[in-house]
Amino acid sequence: MDGNCHCGAVHWRFNGVPESATTCNCSVCRRWGALWAYGFFDEAITVTGATQIYMWDRKSIEFHFCAQCACIVSWRAATSGADGRRYGAINLRLVSDPSAVQAILLIHHVTEIKGDLPPDGMCIANVWA
Repeated sequence: MDGNCHCGAVHWRFNGVPESATTCNCSVCRRWGALWAYGFFDEAITVTGATQIYMWDRKSIEFHFCAQCACIVSWRAATSGADGRRYGAINLRLVSDPSAVQAILLIHHVTEIKGDLPPDGMCIANVWA
């Protein structure tokens, strides 16, 4: 599955179909309205094109956005894990074919409880209707 920013300068590819997409209510994600699909970069996730990085709080996460049109494209861990891989996510709102993600289950992450709400059966189609 593929996606790109509004101007087309940055592209992402997610190998396969994500099992779920996360909505997050943290102070950054709630402003962007991103739908995150997770994986490891250079494995499940590939991003190409020039991005700018925004880091906040403990500087542990890099938020990547297009240097031209400012669409939020992805986030990834600022450092590699012990296994040398970098975890992160792509923004499914930028998918090239919206019909390809309509049935993906939504997970609601709530920062106040530092976890996810119980599944409610909602999928991406419910927020794109």
